Amino acid sequence: MTQRKICVVVTARPSYSRIKTALKAIDEHPALDLQLVIAGPALLTRYGNAVDYIEKDGFRIAEKVFMVLEGENPTSMAKTTGLGVMELAGVFHKLQPDAVITIADRFETIATSIAASYQNIPLVHIQGGEVTGNIDEKVRHANTKLADIHLVASEDAKERVLKLGEQPDTVFNTGCPSIDIAKEVLDQPTLDFDPIEKYGGVGADIDWGKGYLVVMQHPVTTEYESARKDVETTLHAINELDIPTFWFWPNVDAGSDGTSGGIRSFREIYKPQNIRFFKNMEPEDFLRLLINAKCLIGNSSVGIRECSYLKVPVVNIGTRQHNRQRGLNVKDVSYHKELIKEAIKDRISFKQLEDEYIYGNGTAGSEIAKILATIPLNYHKTISY
Repeated sequence: MTQRKICVVVTARPSYSRIKTALKAIDEHPALDLQLVIAGPALLTRYGNAVDYIEKDGFRIAEKVFMVLEGENPTSMAKTTGLGVMELAGVFHKLQPDAVITIADRFETIATSIAASYQNIPLVHIQGGEVTGNIDEKVRHANTKLADIHLVASEDAKERVLKLGEQPDTVFNTGCPSIDIAKEVLDQPTLDFDPIEKYGGVGADIDWGKGYLVVMQHPVTTEYESARKDVETTLHAINELDIPTFWFWPNVDAGSDGTSGGIRSFREIYKPQNIRFFKNMEPEDFLRLLINAKCLIGNSSVGIRECSYLKVPVVNIGTRQHNRQRGLNVKDVSYHKELIKEAIKDRISFKQLEDEYIYGNGTAGSEIAKILATIPLNYHKTISY
């Protein structure tokens, strides 16, 4: 039997955790041949060099695509996407996949969709149909309209994709593969490593053994000019609470220079004694860090997805996750120092009693592989008026 060649493009560190179990299931499925392409920020050391973890996990990489232009502003985002279209078009022509997978909603993922669609290669979009408050929403819905097959992460997302006009036999709620990893972590939740010893980081040598916070705050691409002010607000709040904190570096988006510059400046001026800064961690280690934390603070989708499953309290700041379906664990606040501090105190004492499976029950990877092995790939979507 001829194997179907499934090309998956991973462009950033969060995308890897969103697809890891599906990559494993595709790689192990007898009817599928995984073609893994690593591109964009996933190749850059300053954003955590996700490719190192991917190779450590044993995946064979078919191609690496360097496509990021410096600047961290809307113009550099547009140019990076354009460069991605050109580079990925060549990669797909070389690999000749039977289907291409684009993941979620980062700005550069539209390059994967365009390069595949324009070459009449069936496009599979994972995690479409969700809504948020920035440029990601436009990219996500554009990916949906370019895609032929839709593997969404929730019932709410499935309904939205259908309302966008996609055919019911092409839309499947598989759940999110990141929940598969969360399920594994929930079975063995003990934090059996020292984060500072294993990953280094920079900043204070914090005493985290009696409890700690985790912060992951990214710039909002439609509000990139306020990125520095926003992160400084959160920094002041965390510093004043004086609770040991693990803080993670931002993604490469418009405004990330403002976020990272704000962190560096704050570190030099205030020399906080309760914060340790990290670029990246392996997905399983990061989730074990989260499940043992007092609270996650910031605006990452991990607070909306994995933390609802793991029952980790979350303070979600600002508009980045606006309208995305969330669980009881999340408290939303604006960028105001005192409001952030009060919300953190509230979440630290919060105890979630009900289980929530908004984004799946931990079987997404195998479901995705099964669908890819059986669904017809010899058609393309047509639009009727």
